[in-house]
Amino acid sequence: MKLQQLLSLTRKAVDEYKLIDENDRIAVGISGGKDSLALLCALNELKRFYPNKFEIEAITVHLGIEGMDFTPIKEFCAKIGVNYTIVNTEIYDIIFNARKENNPCSLCAKMRKGAFNEKVLELGCNKVAYAHHKDDIIETLLMSLIYEGRIHTFSPKTYLDRTGLTLIRPLMYVYEADIIGFKNKYNIPTIKNLCPADGFTKREYAKNLVKQLTDENPGCKERIFSAIINGNLESWPERHVK
Repeated sequence: MKLQQLLSLTRKAVDEYKLIDENDRIAVGISGGKDSLALLCALNELKRFYPNKFEIEAITVHLGIEGMDFTPIKEFCAKIGVNYTIVNTEIYDIIFNARKENNPCSLCAKMRKGAFNEKVLELGCNKVAYAHHKDDIIETLLMSLIYEGRIHTFSPKTYLDRTGLTLIRPLMYVYEADIIGFKNKYNIPTIKNLCPADGFTKREYAKNLVKQLTDENPGCKERIFSAIINGNLESWPERHVK
C-alpha cells in the first residue's frame, strides 16, 4: 500500500466520523508494531494539509520486558519530526512475577491504559488515537458474539468520561494486509513483541476464525464490515457520508 492510499482511507474515517477538530492535540499510542507506526505516519502526513489544524504526540508504555529496545522507534520519530515519549513501568514484573496471572491480558491492558492516559494528560492532549484497523473491528464483533453474547465492536470515536479524553480510530477502513504492505514498502521499523502471552489470546482465535470464514465464503469479511457500519450500533457516532 502506498502512503497516498493510506492517507485516503485515513481521511475517509476522519471525515465520515468527525474524528479531528480544530486545535486538537492527539496522542498516538505506539506499541512498536506495524499498526501503530502506520497510524503515526498517516496522521503526521494528514496534519500537513487537513483543514482542521492539529498536533500529534507519540507515546510508548514500556512494560518493563527485558530485551525490548525502542531505540529504532525513537530514531524514526525524530526522522519524521514527531515528539516521542517512553513511559517506563514495571507492569510485566507485577503481572507475571508478583501476581503470576493465568489470564494476564485484561489486567495488563488496564494498567497500560492507566499509565498511558496519565502521560497523555500530562502532555496536554485532548484526544487519543488507537491503531485498530478493519480486521480488528471485525474480529472484535465475533469475540463479543462468542464470548459475551452481545453485538458490539470498537467505535470510531468514544468519549472517556473519567479522563475527559476522546478516543479515535482513524485506521478503521484499512485492512491489516495493507498495513503490512505499507510497512514493507517504506521499511518502517518495528519492535517484536516479547510478551509470553502474545499469540495465545482470544483475539488470535477470532483472527483465525475470520480467515477460515473468508476462505470458505469469499467476500464475507467485507460483508461483515458493511453490516457493522450500517448497523446503527449502540455507542457509534453518526456517520457523515457525502
